[in-house]
Amino acid sequence: QVQLVESGGGLVQAGDSLRLSCAASGRTFYTYAVGWFRRPPGKEREFVATINWSGGVTYYEDSVLGRFIISRDSAKSTVYLEMSSLKPEDTAVYYCAAGASTGTFTSDRYQRSEVYNYWGQGTQVTVSA
Repeated sequence: QVQLVESGGGLVQAGDSLRLSCAASGRTFYTYAVGWFRRPPGKEREFVATINWSGGVTYYEDSVLGRFIISRDSAKSTVYLEMSSLKPEDTAVYYCAAGASTGTFTSDRYQRSEVYNYWGQGTQVTVSA
């Protein structure tokens, strides 16, 4: 069993930076791939970024590539999402999710929400123009 708690959201201006944290409990967390998703106002949840169990492989949604960085600190059981050059369209509730690392860690597979077994409660990020 894995429990996830996101933090670090807030209200910022366009061009600012934020770092989101996803703190996990559970002794097997280090074996899980972790993804960040977001739900913009009035829209469906969408993939943002994902990182494999070792932290050696990452994938990003095209609109955040070059602006967001996902990383993990296994000793702290925490995954981070460093967000820079934020835009108003990045406004959303951000969720982290953990999924069992089975099979090959591919972009096509791990950008799908159904791969993830555990979800946090979300943290709000609001970017003003």
